[in-house]
Amino acid sequence: MRALGPGSVSSFLKIILDVVFGALWIGVAALALITLAAVLLSFNPDLLSGVTLDSEAGEVVRRGPVLAAGLMAAALYLAGILVIVGCLRRIFATLTAGDPFHPDNVARLRLIGVILAGLELGRYALWALTAWALPDVSDVEPSFSLTAWFSVLVVFVLAEVFREGARLRREAELTI
Repeated sequence: MRALGPGSVSSFLKIILDVVFGALWIGVAALALITLAAVLLSFNPDLLSGVTLDSEAGEVVRRGPVLAAGLMAAALYLAGILVIVGCLRRIFATLTAGDPFHPDNVARLRLIGVILAGLELGRYALWALTAWALPDVSDVEPSFSLTAWFSVLVVFVLAEVFREGARLRREAELTI
């Protein structure tokens, strides 16, 4: 089975990435609506005047701003994943076209690396904010993910490999 070009493994993966991209957009939209509802319900309790709440639901309403912040963090995380999948879709489009060392792929891979690093740093920031905002919750423990940082380094190395491949391709095109 071929790795590049139409009808190859890369074209199959491009289709999967297209489906995932659409599903991520649906997830971001759903999270945005849920966040909006949480904000409205937490700052305007009159909207819930006709609803009876048990103790657990009342706790959720009182912590509405914290819940909204958590939902916004989840939406930002999904947005980061959305950017990564979007870049991968464009990279796989060049692979399907049979042009793996397209110069734009270098910038796309670098963006993926930056987003991956940002998501990991965001995870640390979210842990710190959670520990500050909810001191009584001790279920979340900070952890350093060696796998995540290794992935970031691998993506940056791949970007440099693609940069060199694009340079060699350009050089070969100029050779008579």
